[in-house]
Amino acid sequence: MIVDVSKRILIVGLGLLGGSYARVLKRFGFHISAITLSQSDIDYAIRENLIDDGSTEPDEKLIGEADLVIFALYPHIFVEWIETNQKLLKSGALITDVTGVKRSIVYQIQEMLRPDVEFIAAHPMAGREVSGVENSTDKMFIGANYIVTPTDQNTPDAIQTCMELGRLLGFSNVTTLSPEEHDEMIGFLSQLTHCIAITLMTCNDKENMEKFTGDSFRDLTRIARINDLMWSELFVANKDVLLEQMNLFISKFNELKTMLETEDIDGMRELMRHSTARRALFDKK
Repeated sequence: MIVDVSKRILIVGLGLLGGSYARVLKRFGFHISAITLSQSDIDYAIRENLIDDGSTEPDEKLIGEADLVIFALYPHIFVEWIETNQKLLKSGALITDVTGVKRSIVYQIQEMLRPDVEFIAAHPMAGREVSGVENSTDKMFIGANYIVTPTDQNTPDAIQTCMELGRLLGFSNVTTLSPEEHDEMIGFLSQLTHCIAITLMTCNDKENMEKFTGDSFRDLTRIARINDLMWSELFVANKDVLLEQMNLFISKFNELKTMLETEDIDGMRELMRHSTARRALFDKK
């Protein structure tokens, strides 16, 4: 479906991700509409040719005309929106999302959704330490990963359309995981790393440290500049997995701490060699 530029796309939530989706998709000639809270964001997006039209309310016409609806909302708001407004979606519409957790919303939304509308979940593994549509960019997805999380409720056509959307957006690696596999993976690769950055940034409040720091500290704490409202919700939604990953990290950190206490140079060097070899696998090609 997505390759047909006559299809109309609606983005609900025109922030950093929603705006970046709009920037890329507009280049292909799609008619892009948006629903978001702020009229100034709508005005900016129209002025910058990110969208064709928009509304700050659930506009019946915009929703009813959309063939593909992309939800860039916090998880609980996404669920509430579907409960309240799904009656306005056209029959045959496909909806997808950008949500950073899956188990807590995918099955819930698929269960409540009308049978003539399909939800195929996805997670763009990309972002910036700023927010808002004015900070959106059509370069953000280049070199990044895009995860589609189908269930047995999804059709092959919907899965293929969602994966094609990821490729159109410019993601270098488009893959599929179950919602369970996704949340386990994200608990380690994203949520734990944010927990580490937050802890590192707040465990020592000595003044003027920013005047003496090097790039290693800046690199490790880049993601500590964080949206507290969104990330606290994501942490709680994936609480069981994240706690497990935190315990794994604490165990390994304590192992390194013991090596230092006992001056186990060989042990530390072996751990560092293993770290170096593992890190090479994560370098962007």
